Amino acid sequence: MKLSEVKTILGNLDTIAFQLPNGKLVPSHFHVTEVGKITKNFIDCGGTVRKEEVVNFQLWDSNDYDHRLHPEKLVHIIELSEKVLEIGDLEIEVEYQGETIQKFGLDFDGTNFLLATKHTDCLAKENCGIPAEKPRVKLSQLQETSANCCTPNSGCC
Repeated sequence: MKLSEVKTILGNLDTIAFQLPNGKLVPSHFHVTEVGKITKNFIDCGGTVRKEEVVNFQLWDSNDYDHRLHPEKLVHIIELSEKVLEIGDLEIEVEYQGETIQKFGLDFDGTNFLLATKHTDCLAKENCGIPAEKPRVKLSQLQETSANCCTPNSGCC
């Protein structure tokens, strides 16, 4: 999800809620302790130089139960960050404390912001000798296809 999408959604909400991948909600007294731009310069295993930029939200909750972040306050924080840090309309990554700091993608289900799991990946599979995944086909589909392949007007001959 891009930053502009979050701002649009926040403009239509009365309260903000973040839902973890396991379905549990981040405690309602959370704070967004950071909005930042993260730039990652790296070389992948195939030798290609790459650069990625994301907007980072850091969520934090503590024993401060009396305060709740309202949508208009988060929009203000985002707009200040855009101006001061020269943040463009980038994808959002969310940090939240689990066993260690966890990183999530962000989505929205019409009610809650959804913290989506992220996975590592090889960006140079063609240079590493990793075979492309073959599509999985049900055996029953193959049998149907092979049964009809040599019928008249099937185009097999």
